[in-house]
Amino acid sequence: MVFMIDLRGVGRVCASACAKCLLSGRLGVCVWGGWDKYGVRGTREPLLVHHRLLLLLLGWQDDPRRSKGLEARQTWGNKAQFVLACVGSAVGLGNLWRFPYLCYKSGGGAFLIPYFIMLFICGIPLLLMELTVGQYTRRGPVAALEKICPLFKGAGVGSVVISFMLCTYYNVIIAWAIFYLVQSFYAELPWSNCNSTWAVNCFDDYGPGVEAPNGTKSATEEFFDEVVLQKSDGINEMGSMRIELLVALFLAWLLVYFSLWKSVKSSGRVVYVTATVPYLLIGAFLWRALTLPGANKGLQYFFGPRWELLLKAQVWVNAAAQNFNSIGIAFGSMIAFSSYNKFNNNIVVDTWIISLVNAFTSLLAGMIVFSTLGNIALEQGKEIDDVVAEGPGLVFMVYPQALAKMPYANLWAILFFMMLLILGLDSQFATVEVIITSLQDGFPKWIQKYLRHHEVLVLVVCLVSFFFGLPNVMQGGIYFFQLIDYYAAAVSLMYLAFFEVAAIVWFYGADRLARNVREMTGRLPSRYFRFCWYFAAPMLILAIWIFSMVDYKRPTYNKGEYSYPDWAIALGWVIAALSIVPIPIFAVIAVFNAKGTNLLEKLKRSIRSSIDECPCCGRAFNCLDEMHTHGDDCFDNHMTLVVYGPQESNVDNKTDYIAKQSSEEIACTKMNGETNT
Repeated sequence: MVFMIDLRGVGRVCASACAKCLLSGRLGVCVWGGWDKYGVRGTREPLLVHHRLLLLLLGWQDDPRRSKGLEARQTWGNKAQFVLACVGSAVGLGNLWRFPYLCYKSGGGAFLIPYFIMLFICGIPLLLMELTVGQYTRRGPVAALEKICPLFKGAGVGSVVISFMLCTYYNVIIAWAIFYLVQSFYAELPWSNCNSTWAVNCFDDYGPGVEAPNGTKSATEEFFDEVVLQKSDGINEMGSMRIELLVALFLAWLLVYFSLWKSVKSSGRVVYVTATVPYLLIGAFLWRALTLPGANKGLQYFFGPRWELLLKAQVWVNAAAQNFNSIGIAFGSMIAFSSYNKFNNNIVVDTWIISLVNAFTSLLAGMIVFSTLGNIALEQGKEIDDVVAEGPGLVFMVYPQALAKMPYANLWAILFFMMLLILGLDSQFATVEVIITSLQDGFPKWIQKYLRHHEVLVLVVCLVSFFFGLPNVMQGGIYFFQLIDYYAAAVSLMYLAFFEVAAIVWFYGADRLARNVREMTGRLPSRYFRFCWYFAAPMLILAIWIFSMVDYKRPTYNKGEYSYPDWAIALGWVIAALSIVPIPIFAVIAVFNAKGTNLLEKLKRSIRSSIDECPCCGRAFNCLDEMHTHGDDCFDNHMTLVVYGPQESNVDNKTDYIAKQSSEEIACTKMNGETNT
């Protein structure tokens, strides 16, 4: 097929209709500055264009899947699926154990002030930034940042590396939940008292005025160490594989696989359950916790403000870190999820829903946890300071104590560990999706040739992650688990976040990002968002990153009882470097591959976005499924586009189209009096 196009009387012209519309008889035309690169700018003569070149001119090359015969990108079934997936990703186990502990540790009720300040300065604006980038580029974090600013493609690669390391050990927590869930079906909860078959230094005869002997543990702590983990004396003694945990880990990955194997078609249906059922369980546990004896004492500890702690920088660092970890900034999951959105989805509304639901859930989780801790402290005759714990210990050591004392203990235990399982799976879906989406964007031809089906790609990712997670289910696995948890994200997350934000809001441009939001939603984001993008968020991230490096402390296990050897600390820094080094490496590659006669020219080209923007209206013909249209005021003068079929000549059966913009669509009118749209 050959098209004849006559571009007459126009100095700056682009036919940027979707090629599908052109080939089906519908043609949209707008002013753009992209034709000069093909040497047709301002042409006065009819131009003979082969149909393949025409597709390039019309932006058809924007999606490599089209030319390689690959499947088009899937989209969420509806808006609810996307919002529920993002809420499920944000609301995870960290809301249940990390937020309550940080709130208690950082000033109680006073901590809510820096938490919500950081939420509105960093969390919400940066979530909108990531959702915009994903939805506008329709790519995962690596390919999206490469389009936004090729120099900082490494920030996207670093996000994928962090997501991979995270998914290898996060599923271990889900495996623990599965183990406890199975144990909850026994007639008597195994951790309800000290059992001579596994107790070593166990004490459970608590009461008012009774103190546990030095060196002893509670029944739940002993059960976790001696039965679940069969913990060794240190990371030097990894021991043998825990078969029960190995089976539970395999089942966890099986659940992840069958939830993701059909991409958003399957995960979109799964989130109807995994993102909603936890709130029913949270409501039940909140009611039960608030009715426990001593609950009011726990709530006083949780909400009681200690204003003097607000003067400590660490409290503000904790507030920012909690927002980043919970919402998932710089992990790539929100970019990956939004890349499956329809182009005109209103992401501003989604941003507010996701952020506020996540914050509200954290408050509910804190009330549940500290009401329960108040009950435990009352029964054991202790202060809450003596029973509070951090991280996995809070849900696998402390909370099971309260479950064992409740009426219908087995039922409550089943519901609790089912809630942990669902919350963990939701977050795990998002983490694995980052890897899958990035591989699809980066190696579509290879995947089509060797793997052929999406199900096979998901299977490979799950199997590789499963094998990399095996050290965590050995007898010394808990030490490796904490080491990778500390260095994989805590050390490098703010580093990645700073370069991601710098690439998008400084090099690509916050104003340009705002215009992208307008192109998709019809309205510019408020000045509040643009101020946070330009100045507040990057500066806070930089300050937190510097402070965290200055305040760095070597990790320990069990409140300092175990110190890691030097070789383990060195291994931790190697783990951290895996997500840090991609930024300088890919920056060098981008500069080297950029066109230019000297280093300065190459550097300038390497920071230039590959997304072409219309100089008339600021829009980019970037999404293949949407019309790129303009108002009448964008035209220097009317444009006549003459299209010839393969059997037509320059004088026979000529059909002229004049493109005009209406409020909703482009009307294409034949010069001979007929109308075709």
